[in-house]
Amino acid sequence: MTVKINENYLLLQNSYLFAEIARRVDEYQKENPEKEIIRMGIGDVTKPLVPSVVKAFTSAVQEMSDSATFKGYGPEQGYSFLAEKIIENDFKPLGVDISLDEVFISDGAKCDTANIQEIFDLDNTVAVTDPVYTVYVDTNVMAGRTGAMNDKDMYEGLVYLPCTAENGFIPELPKENVDLIYLCLPNNPTGTTLTKEELKSFVDYAKENKSIILFDAAYEKFINETDVPHSIYEIEGAKEVAIEFRSFSKTAGFTGTRCAYTIVPKELKGYDSKGNSQSLNELWNRRQTTKFNGVSYPVQVAAAATYSKEGKKEIQEYIDYYMENAKIIRTKLREIGLSVYGGVNSPYIWVKLPEGIDSWSFFDILLKEANVVGTPGAGFGPSGEGYLRLTAFNTLDNTKKAMERISKLNFN
Repeated sequence: MTVKINENYLLLQNSYLFAEIARRVDEYQKENPEKEIIRMGIGDVTKPLVPSVVKAFTSAVQEMSDSATFKGYGPEQGYSFLAEKIIENDFKPLGVDISLDEVFISDGAKCDTANIQEIFDLDNTVAVTDPVYTVYVDTNVMAGRTGAMNDKDMYEGLVYLPCTAENGFIPELPKENVDLIYLCLPNNPTGTTLTKEELKSFVDYAKENKSIILFDAAYEKFINETDVPHSIYEIEGAKEVAIEFRSFSKTAGFTGTRCAYTIVPKELKGYDSKGNSQSLNELWNRRQTTKFNGVSYPVQVAAAATYSKEGKKEIQEYIDYYMENAKIIRTKLREIGLSVYGGVNSPYIWVKLPEGIDSWSFFDILLKEANVVGTPGAGFGPSGEGYLRLTAFNTLDNTKKAMERISKLNFN
């Protein structure tokens, strides 16, 4: 007998996008060790944990050193003290009613947006916006929910909803019935958003077609405009058709600390092969209690501190810092004649490339001639070709330096 592999992995094209970027950058750096490279590709933060979080984190670690206050296994769904703060601060101000057993605390929205598919049958049809955060696509390929990639750089079996400058980066509703719809708003990678009315059309579609929306709201804290919803549950009826994912990574600097949460409403139903409705909340709870042992106690205490009065103030200062970087990027690139999108309600800036340059070629030009790293738009899907994503997560000095370098390039 021989051990057989999951051949769905063989359908994946090339390597994971950010692994390929890292490979190219590392190769260039080894050949040019004297070059100072400014990384504006991967969406990792540069600001450290804020003082309020560090204080709470340190205190919780000290608790773990005393047998009287030590914590072993915690609830797989997360501690109620954090869930209560999430509800009180993230949803009540929006007029959204969430109960404790609808909050599932985890180690990352990336993990949850991938793992959530386990509670859905492989025969479900999945729709994704194009361009799209690659995890949504690749993990469905790994699971066996798609076919191979065709000559249009699309996986057979996936439904793509193009988001381009021509349609204002507003995806059209699926022209066919789909079961699962991934939406990321504010969007990664384009940095663009939908208004409440535009998002309502997706909720209405889902209700009419008994679809489920997988709504990634990891960047909602960066929203500045008033008609942009922070939660899909601001739309009437959304709790019947949507699961929402949120994260402390980009807002509170938890990219290395790892804490996020997912809302699975109790109103949300799926259907078995006999047509009987089943609670998705109960299924996700079963999945988590079987496969996940919860986020560590000190990390959850640290996350709870982000909701303190001082924690909110400190974190808002960080968000303002990053959004000032975004403004600098948008302004400078427009000054040199490039079309840019995003960067208003999001830390991502989506750059339209000069005619005749594909996104990986532009990536190489930036790396080798300006020593700046971006993310090629083609890595996010076929509609991403001709674009490049830059992040506002670097330091202010590096952001200014990178824009000066790029402004000296000749694209003609």
